[in-house]
Amino acid sequence: MASVLAFDIETIPDVAGLRLLRGADPALSDGDVYAAEIADRAARNKSDFMPLHLQRVLVISCVFRAGRSLQVRSFVDLERNGKSEEAAIIQEFFSKVDERRPQLVSWNGGGFDLPVLQQRGLRHGVVAGRYWDMGDDDREYRYNNYISRYHLRHIDLMDLLAMYQSRANAPLDAMAKLCGFPGKLGMDGSQVYGAYLDGRRDEIRRYCETDAMNTYLLWCRFEKMRGRLDQAGYEREIALARDTVAGLGESHWGEYLDAWPAEPEPPRAHLRDMEASSDPESSRDREPPPDRDSPMDSESPAERDSPAASAPDVAEPIIAVREVTTTVVETTEVYIDSSSIRE
Repeated sequence: MASVLAFDIETIPDVAGLRLLRGADPALSDGDVYAAEIADRAARNKSDFMPLHLQRVLVISCVFRAGRSLQVRSFVDLERNGKSEEAAIIQEFFSKVDERRPQLVSWNGGGFDLPVLQQRGLRHGVVAGRYWDMGDDDREYRYNNYISRYHLRHIDLMDLLAMYQSRANAPLDAMAKLCGFPGKLGMDGSQVYGAYLDGRRDEIRRYCETDAMNTYLLWCRFEKMRGRLDQAGYEREIALARDTVAGLGESHWGEYLDAWPAEPEPPRAHLRDMEASSDPESSRDREPPPDRDSPMDSESPAERDSPAASAPDVAEPIIAVREVTTTVVETTEVYIDSSSIRE
């Protein structure tokens, strides 16, 4: 399997950005600035979900498959010394993409994760040359790059499975559980900011990692669906994911394994035909199949020993018919005398 990077991000409102754009009083606390913004949005019949350019990236979690290994890694803004490290974690993510050039896989990554990373990366001066290459440096990227919606170097599974129709989008949690995977554990996206304010940053990181793993497992199922993994290959990938999760040693991965049932039996093609062939009553009336190495219309021993059978074959006459089609083209000449044409 080529290198694959399934990823997910968790964000919080960018209160510093709100201060700048709203011209907030410096004396106001972050909580007051945010509350004023929420009240203003409510007055305009808008949700409390901030626009993407005001989503500050807190965690980027990745499940990376390359060679014989499967790794889980997270880039977390630890705010050391009271200063945001958002720029550093976004740069680290794009640097890994530029270095490895993996197949990117996401769930709603085209609608949320990547636009956020791009807009926030622009704010911080992040460099991502290979990621943004659309054929100027490498001709291959003209026809398959990370940016174009219908190219496959980045696959937004939610968007693709919905045939690019938003009304057909499925939630990650529901789709993962329907496919027999654990789905979301611990919290959902609406609870992230509250967890951040409570100092539960590591809990957010754990939640983000399990979402990235759900996305990777759905990718494996999708690869099987489109024929790039056969059943044996798919089972190997799932076994590798289970072994990797079991070896990570953190409590949330233990909960993840507990919520992960055994893989169901794969669907069998032509099941009814197989059942019928095993029924002695149904097979009694059927002619035995012809020998694979014999002609379809086999003959009896008496026929084989007869003079007619040993006589050489006489080629039957072949009648060739040639069909001739004649096309008649009529030409009509039209002469228009107009001063506007002559001028």
